[in-house]
Amino acid sequence: MAYSIDMRGAARRHLDAADKLALAQREDVAGYLYGIAAECAVKAMAQTLPCARDKEILMAHFPDLRTLLREALTGRTAVPLLRILENDAYLNEWEIRVRYAPSREVRNKPLNGWAEQARRTVNMMGEFA
Repeated sequence: MAYSIDMRGAARRHLDAADKLALAQREDVAGYLYGIAAECAVKAMAQTLPCARDKEILMAHFPDLRTLLREALTGRTAVPLLRILENDAYLNEWEIRVRYAPSREVRNKPLNGWAEQARRTVNMMGEFA
C-alpha cells in the first residue's frame, strides 16, 4: 500500500515529536526529526511554486534539496523560500544520514539551531498557500 503525501502535516507532526523528544533529553533523535520537519516544510512551500514542482525535488534530502531548489526557484513568490536556502547556516551539518549516526555524534551538532530553523520554517508554511 502506498501512502499519500501530506508535507504540511508531516512537517508539523515531526516538529511536535522533535520538541517532545528534546524535552525528554533525547536530542539525538530530536535532531533528526527537526531536520525532517524543516525538509517537509521546505517541500510543502516548494510544491506551491510551479518552478519547483518536480519529483526529483520532492524526493531529495538536504543538502541536495538545497542545491536543487536554489537552481529551480525563480520569481517573486519564491523569494522568501530562496532567502532561507541561500543562508548556508540553514540546517548546517544536518543531512538525512544523521538517522544512522551514533548518538554521541548527533549530540555534538547544532541541535538548538536546527530546532529554531525547523520552527521558523514550519511557521512560514502559512505564507505559501
